[in-house]
Amino acid sequence: QVQLVESGGGSVQPGGSLRLSCTTSTFPLRYYSIAWFRQAPGKEREPAACINTDDTTVYADSVKGRFTISRDRARNTVDLQMNNLQPEDTAVYYCAVDGGLEYGQGCGEVPLITDFGSWGQGTRITVSP
Repeated sequence: QVQLVESGGGSVQPGGSLRLSCTTSTFPLRYYSIAWFRQAPGKEREPAACINTDDTTVYADSVKGRFTISRDRARNTVDLQMNNLQPEDTAVYYCAVDGGLEYGQGCGEVPLITDFGSWGQGTRITVSP
């Protein structure tokens, strides 16, 4: 069973930065598109950023210019660098993996929850003064 593990959550003041990491010991992440989704209290889960197997990236308009998704092949992680965090970024952040090179749909223009079959447990980000 695929097990994704997120780390790096916490509390920060507006304008601050955090870096999330997603990893697994099950397989090399480089063969999969990886997305970071987030779910704010009382809201639906939404995509924040996604990286394809060719390392092209997709970002939600709300995070463009502030968030950067990247792969670290040596550590087998996909990281999400989040700068200039705002209260509206408060959410639980989940990493998710698609079906891979053979079966995966990739990020597309907007990552779809249904295209990502394995999920981490989530890590909470709180942005407040």
